Formats: sequence, C-alpha cells, structure tokens
Amino acid sequence: MYNFDDLIEIISQLRAPGGCPWDIEQTHESLKKCLIEESGEVIDAIDKKDDENLCEELGDLLLQVVMHAQIASEENRFTMKDVIQGVSEKMIRRHPHVFGNEKVSSPEESLKLWKEIKKNEKEGR
Repeated sequence: MYNFDDLIEIISQLRAPGGCPWDIEQTHESLKKCLIEESGEVIDAIDKKDDENLCEELGDLLLQVVMHAQIASEENRFTMKDVIQGVSEKMIRRHPHVFGNEKVSSPEESLKLWKEIKKNEKEGR
C-alpha cells in the first residue's frame, strides 16, 4: 500500500528529467484551472453523497497540493514539509480549547474563537 511519502516521490519522478513532459511543464499558473476543477468535483461528490467518488476526488485534490508544493520546492521557495508544518502550527494555534487552556462549550464559541485568533494573526502580519 502506498503512503504519503510515496506520493511525493511519484510526483517528484513525474517532474524530473525523463519524467512526464506534461507534468514537467506545469507551473502554479497553469495548474490553477485544475485546482478549481478538482475542488468543484469534491463538492459535487459531497453533494451527491457519493463516497467512492469523494475518495477519488479528494485524491485528485491532494495531487494538486503535492504538485504545487513540488513546483515550489524545485524553485527553492518552500517544501511539502513546510506546508505540513505551517498548517499543523495553525491548527494548534487556532484550537487553544483543545491544545491549550481555553474553554468553549459550543461549536459557535469554537468558531468565534477561531475567527478572533485568525483576525489577530492577520493584523500581526
């Protein structure tokens, strides 16, 4: 069974010399349409409650994320590890009621706290 590291290696090989010409020529700009299409297909599968298709479409969306990270890595901008590190830190920061000492008693309070933290983060940039 393949794992996440295998997927990263597959994409790396597809974009390496001797890989797939189509994959090699892709850029962040050229993949924007694919990213939008795949996101829409995920939404369609959710709307249809089609788990089999949802699984496939989530894979296609994940492929887009890995492709963009691979392109950025090739350009020495950031790596997939940076993406994972960033989103992990964000989830911990924005859930102090889970990973810290904050208390919330409802989904609404959780969302309010998330929005407050996000606003403060944006203002701090």
